[in-house]
Amino acid sequence: MNICIYGASSAQLEQIYYDKTEELGKIMAKRGHGLVFGGGATGMMGAAARGVNAEGGYILGIAPRFFDKPGVLYQNCSEFIFTDTMRERKKLLEERSDATIVAPGGIGTYEEFFEILTLKSLQRLDRPIVLYNINGYYDGMEVLLRHTADEKFMDSSNLKLCEFMDDPEEILSYIENYR
Repeated sequence: MNICIYGASSAQLEQIYYDKTEELGKIMAKRGHGLVFGGGATGMMGAAARGVNAEGGYILGIAPRFFDKPGVLYQNCSEFIFTDTMRERKKLLEERSDATIVAPGGIGTYEEFFEILTLKSLQRLDRPIVLYNINGYYDGMEVLLRHTADEKFMDSSNLKLCEFMDDPEEILSYIENYR
């Protein structure tokens, strides 16, 4: 299956984030899964792509044309699709993948996560969604979502729409055995 990975583009993170995301990419490819991602050469995106590439896996990069500048996009994709807008990019990331892993990231990653989570809550899609909780990065997000349910701003059943996991093998087993 093709797995979408959302994540930071930052090149200024602690090394553990890159190492663990590259490891996830390697394990994905070893288990026969392709990567669908935002096409970035750096950050979590680049780390995932390097991991998949190291094991000879399929990589689909999707990015708006305005990112097509030296050093920004990952050059070893099996296939690359350029879009006009970020919205078109997100739509294709969703359409061309079967599952979503949210690696550590910033506001863009949060926005992508919340959109896919919202679509699942509205039953517009049904796919496994995992927050890759490297180094406890998403502990605060888990607390926020629980608080949101506790305060009745969302139904508590929505807490079951995504998983928080930190082991790549467990993440992939969850995705492979989803429903």
